[in-house]
Amino acid sequence: MSRRLLVRLSLYGLASLFLAGIVHIFVILTVPGHVRAEAFARLARLGPDRSFHVLPAVAPGAEALPMLDPEMSHALCWFRLADGPVRLSASVSSPFWSMALFNGGGEVVYSLNNRTSGSGELAMLVLSTAQLSILRENPPDNLDELIVIETDQAEGFVLLRAFVGDRPAAGLVRDGLAGARCETLASASTAPAPTPGG
Repeated sequence: MSRRLLVRLSLYGLASLFLAGIVHIFVILTVPGHVRAEAFARLARLGPDRSFHVLPAVAPGAEALPMLDPEMSHALCWFRLADGPVRLSASVSSPFWSMALFNGGGEVVYSLNNRTSGSGELAMLVLSTAQLSILRENPPDNLDELIVIETDQAEGFVLLRAFVGDRPAAGLVRDGLAGARCETLASASTAPAPTPGG
């Protein structure tokens, strides 16, 4: 075997290893995102949009979403802004609750908890820039009581979670989550929503 052929084979081998390394790194970096997106797609099929759905209690190996806290109860509402602004309200009997607004890809857009909400209750409005312009022309009476979140995301979901201190409190917490509202604000529902990925 000639020296030139050996050099050529060695270069091919190094190039193959380099390419395999790039593919390996790409897979490692993208798999978590695909797994998360698939989990969120499953959650979108829990039930109708614009309604909070209480998730099953967290059990090892059977989490409805990655990295849910087993000490918490969870409820989720999926929405599309093309259907109008989303009005969120909840009053949960728990020493601690939090709310996170996610975009369609599962990235957190906004979050708050009962200590930062002002009143200790959830009162929020999520809408697009165009919908906010319409809302300013004809605002609802209690607009000043709502936290207004303007977003360029066409769809997303809200994850509401509440701490369950002990077993007797679990029923009250789940009742509070089941009573949470995720509904359309009609007065600004005619505005177009942003395009996906916008």
